[in-house]
Amino acid sequence: MQRTPPRRFTDEFKSQAVTLAESIGPAKAARQLDMSVKTLANWLTASRSGKPLSSPSRAPVSELESELARLRAENATLKMEREILKKATAFFAKESK
Repeated sequence: MQRTPPRRFTDEFKSQAVTLAESIGPAKAARQLDMSVKTLANWLTASRSGKPLSSPSRAPVSELESELARLRAENATLKMEREILKKATAFFAKESK
Protein backbone atom coordinates (compact mmCIF):
# COMPACT_ATOMS: atom_id res chain seq x y z
CA MET A 1 0.00 0.00 0.00
CA GLN A 2 1.45 3.32 -1.05
CA ARG A 3 0.76 6.54 0.81
CA THR A 4 -0.32 9.51 -1.18
CA PRO A 5 1.57 12.69 -0.44
CA PRO A 6 -0.37 15.38 1.40
CA ARG A 7 -1.98 18.00 -0.80
CA ARG A 8 -0.45 21.44 -0.86
CA PHE A 9 -2.75 24.44 -1.07
CA THR A 10 -1.75 27.92 -2.12
CA ASP A 11 -2.47 30.85 0.15
CA GLU A 12 -4.86 32.25 -2.46
CA PHE A 13 -6.81 28.98 -2.56
CA LYS A 14 -7.04 28.97 1.23
CA SER A 15 -8.46 32.48 1.40
CA GLN A 16 -10.99 31.74 -1.36
CA ALA A 17 -11.99 28.51 0.38
CA VAL A 18 -12.55 30.39 3.65
CA THR A 19 -14.70 32.97 1.85
CA LEU A 20 -16.74 30.20 0.22
CA ALA A 21 -17.12 28.35 3.53
CA GLU A 22 -18.35 31.50 5.25
CA SER A 23 -20.99 32.01 2.58
CA ILE A 24 -22.36 28.45 2.10
CA GLY A 25 -21.06 26.59 5.15
CA PRO A 26 -17.93 24.53 5.73
CA ALA A 27 -19.36 21.08 4.98
CA LYS A 28 -20.86 22.07 1.64
CA ALA A 29 -17.76 24.07 0.67
CA ALA A 30 -15.48 21.14 1.54
CA ARG A 31 -17.55 18.81 -0.66
CA GLN A 32 -17.39 21.28 -3.55
CA LEU A 33 -13.64 21.70 -3.16
CA ASP A 34 -13.06 17.96 -2.65
CA MET A 35 -11.20 18.41 0.60
CA SER A 36 -11.46 17.55 4.27
CA VAL A 37 -14.03 19.42 6.34
CA LYS A 38 -11.57 19.46 9.25
CA THR A 39 -8.90 21.18 7.17
CA LEU A 40 -11.35 23.82 6.05
CA ALA A 41 -12.59 24.26 9.63
CA ASN A 42 -8.98 24.79 10.77
CA TRP A 43 -8.55 27.49 8.13
CA LEU A 44 -11.81 29.14 9.22
CA THR A 45 -10.70 29.15 12.86
CA ALA A 46 -7.33 30.63 11.94
CA SER A 47 -8.97 33.27 9.77
CA ARG A 48 -11.45 34.28 12.47
CA SER A 49 -8.74 34.54 15.12
CA GLY A 50 -6.61 36.73 12.87
CA LYS A 51 -3.84 34.20 12.26
CA PRO A 52 -2.30 34.09 8.78
CA LEU A 53 -3.43 31.31 6.44
CA SER A 54 -0.02 31.13 4.83
CA SER A 55 2.03 28.00 5.21
CA PRO A 56 5.14 28.20 7.33
CA SER A 57 8.22 28.53 5.18
CA ARG A 58 10.23 25.36 5.02
CA ALA A 59 13.91 25.05 4.42
CA PRO A 60 14.69 23.51 1.05
CA VAL A 61 15.66 19.86 1.19
CA SER A 62 19.08 19.08 -0.24
CA GLU A 63 19.61 16.30 -2.75
CA LEU A 64 21.56 14.33 -0.15
CA GLU A 65 18.75 14.57 2.43
CA SER A 66 16.23 13.51 -0.20
CA GLU A 67 18.31 10.46 -1.13
CA LEU A 68 18.74 9.57 2.55
CA ALA A 69 14.98 9.70 3.14
CA ARG A 70 14.34 7.53 0.07
CA LEU A 71 16.93 4.96 1.19
CA ARG A 72 15.52 4.84 4.72
CA ALA A 73 12.04 4.16 3.35
CA GLU A 74 13.40 1.47 1.05
CA ASN A 75 15.31 -0.08 3.96
CA ALA A 76 12.15 -0.22 6.09
CA THR A 77 10.25 -1.89 3.24
CA LEU A 78 12.98 -4.47 2.73
CA LYS A 79 13.09 -5.27 6.47
CA MET A 80 9.32 -5.80 6.50
CA GLU A 81 9.51 -8.07 3.41
CA ARG A 82 12.33 -10.08 5.01
CA GLU A 83 10.26 -10.63 8.17
CA ILE A 84 7.30 -11.80 6.09
CA LEU A 85 9.52 -14.26 4.22
CA LYS A 86 10.97 -15.58 7.50
CA LYS A 87 7.48 -16.24 8.83
CA ALA A 88 6.36 -17.88 5.58
CA THR A 89 9.45 -20.12 5.54
CA ALA A 90 8.83 -21.20 9.13
CA PHE A 91 5.17 -21.87 8.36
CA PHE A 92 5.86 -24.02 5.31
CA ALA A 93 8.77 -25.86 7.00
CA LYS A 94 6.49 -26.72 9.91
CA GLU A 95 3.69 -27.82 7.58
CA SER A 96 5.92 -30.13 5.47
CA LYS A 97 6.96 -32.26 8.49
